Amino acid sequence: MHVIVAPDSFGGTLSATAAAEAIAEGWRRTAPDDELVLLPLADGGTGFVDVLHAALGGDWHPLVVTGPFGDPVDARWLRIGDTAYLESAAACGLHLVPRDRRDPATARTVTTRGVGELVADAVADGVEEVVIGLGGSATTDGGAGMLAALGAVPVDDAGVPLSPGGAALAGAARLDGVPALGGVRLVAAADVDNPLLGPHGAAAVFGPQKGADADAVAELDAALARFADVLAVLGRDVRDEPGAGAAGGLGAALLACGASRVSGAGLVRELVGLDTALDRAGIAITGEGSFDWQSLRGKLITAVARAAADRGVPCLVLAGQVSVGKREAASVGVDAAYGVADDAGGVVASMADPAGTLAALAERVAARWSR
Repeated sequence: MHVIVAPDSFGGTLSATAAAEAIAEGWRRTAPDDELVLLPLADGGTGFVDVLHAALGGDWHPLVVTGPFGDPVDARWLRIGDTAYLESAAACGLHLVPRDRRDPATARTVTTRGVGELVADAVADGVEEVVIGLGGSATTDGGAGMLAALGAVPVDDAGVPLSPGGAALAGAARLDGVPALGGVRLVAAADVDNPLLGPHGAAAVFGPQKGADADAVAELDAALARFADVLAVLGRDVRDEPGAGAAGGLGAALLACGASRVSGAGLVRELVGLDTALDRAGIAITGEGSFDWQSLRGKLITAVARAAADRGVPCLVLAGQVSVGKREAASVGVDAAYGVADDAGGVVASMADPAGTLAALAERVAARWSR
């Protein structure tokens, strides 16, 4: 049996490559004669660039940039031909914020400035296109920090530059300067299709996981609404566009700068050759840390499942936790979903040995599905 193993990363516990290897290890215990093809994937979030480098090669460009708190962090972007690939999480990812600092004060003040520094470095290197993977961010600043690093500084009515973070955008009056992009094409590889504002927007949906309480969510949403008016001066009102709410509103700033939007998962699917691999598959296995309602809004699992369904190939999800019902899963092409936490006897047990418990789950799933 020809088995495609194509997971995303499992949050902060397993990279996509490590997850694929664990699934393959467990599957082979039950079905050693099956032919397994490992295609670790990513959407626009953490691991996006690493997965592309593993599949396509290219040249790394390391750079020290401004992190979410304003401190320097090590980041890098990837050049393949005349295209630069970078991920916002490298400069402002949630993994850069310790759990004990994920509080309302942090949610109000963290910045995307480092993302702009990565973009500026790629522009200076002479690329023709910059693809920015969006997802996994700690920020809700609407891309204000990124714009400032590119020379378009948000200022108040007196012309004073705003402090870092989303909350300060309540005082935004205009942009001082224009983004120095050198004519490059921008592509926003977004892992979600949320708008910028409202109950499905950047602050309401993603703010709580970044430390925002109800008051901070309301404050950030109102500040982003003010900033949306400022961004419109760039020639495009993006507040209601799908993906504007990605990465804490970083998607909005990129779209306002003229970026085209693509599915991060779909882009990776194309570049690494998932469709070609699925043409020979008997079954496809994907997964991520949590298979939940957000997974149904254009994320990687959906891309894999739909590609498999197009070919009549069964698709299984192996996830850390599963909170999607069978009917909802089936609506995107998932034949069955299995949770490591359920199999291991709880979240704590599964987290104690992420690779081992994932492999054990894959071993049992193979007994049911391998033929």
